[in-house]
Amino acid sequence: MSNTIGNIFRLTSFGESHGKAIGGVIDGCPSGIFLDEQFIQTQLNRRRPGQSDITTSRNEADKVVFLSGIFEGQTTGAPIAFVIWNADQHSSDYDNLKDVFRPSHADFTYQTKYGIRDHRGGGRTSARETITRVVAGAIAQVALKQLGISIIAFTSQVGDIKLTENYQAYTLEEAEKNAIRCPDKATAEKMIALVQQIKAEGDTIGGLISCVVKGVPAGWGEPVYTKLHAVLGNAMLSINACKGFEYGSGFDVSNKGSEINDVFVMDNGKVSTKTNHSGGMQGGISNGQDIYFRVAFKPVATILREQETVTKSGEKSLIKAAGRHDPCVLPRAVPIVEAMAAISLYDMYLLSKTNEK
Repeated sequence: MSNTIGNIFRLTSFGESHGKAIGGVIDGCPSGIFLDEQFIQTQLNRRRPGQSDITTSRNEADKVVFLSGIFEGQTTGAPIAFVIWNADQHSSDYDNLKDVFRPSHADFTYQTKYGIRDHRGGGRTSARETITRVVAGAIAQVALKQLGISIIAFTSQVGDIKLTENYQAYTLEEAEKNAIRCPDKATAEKMIALVQQIKAEGDTIGGLISCVVKGVPAGWGEPVYTKLHAVLGNAMLSINACKGFEYGSGFDVSNKGSEINDVFVMDNGKVSTKTNHSGGMQGGISNGQDIYFRVAFKPVATILREQETVTKSGEKSLIKAAGRHDPCVLPRAVPIVEAMAAISLYDMYLLSKTNEK
């Protein structure tokens, strides 16, 4: 179960960074959804390595091959199995890591839990597993688009450089015009320069990704344990390097209730709110406003500097990583955040259908 996400629309992933392939099985996907393979590949290209000088230089085409569940370009309702073959692996880059624990990685915890670990690129802990999420998320995005729902994520902060205005002040589609995926050109240039500086120092940098979902009607989400924001939070926190999730006003809630309450009003015959501090969700259920949230990503734990550590036998050691690594995960994590939002929201939509009388 730890390799599966979803209640009705369910993704089970498999594979390791330096194994033969990464793949997945999607179960519970309704029939009749047109499989836009070009859109799916576009999303994979946005996540793939080697797309700019501020990402890892690993060169993977990341071409998805569907094995089942598709007929004449549409989903059949049967399980959708797919695979992405690994091609550009430099496993020897990790030979010096076989017997040591990398700082802030899952080496020690995996070794403790399983008694064995794949040290090549992190094995199952590698962010390469997120390819499967992008495939499933792209299918969910196609289905959500038919319902009038759009999802767009963007980089809103790198280090101490951040967007200063509300997301509504920006043309969010502009984010795809630069390598860091920030919708403000001037801020993007500063972010890129910072990442390049950090990369030259052999270090890494973290930041924030914001996500906006438009078109979700009121009523999605389940009470108590399957609240919509809890489902989204679980999905985001399952992404590699994710350290935090906040929606609406998030942790900025030290205001008075009179200042932060979303007052109800009528708008063209429909119930609406004057403000949206709730981020489109109240009581764990969507209220019809834009759903927006932010996701915090830590600096990549693999740095090209010498660090202290210990070996599996407990001896002190020094370690310096080799190989090809991202100095900042944010630009490649943007499509992953969108994918996980789509998987979660489409699953909640299907759940809402089961509650209809």
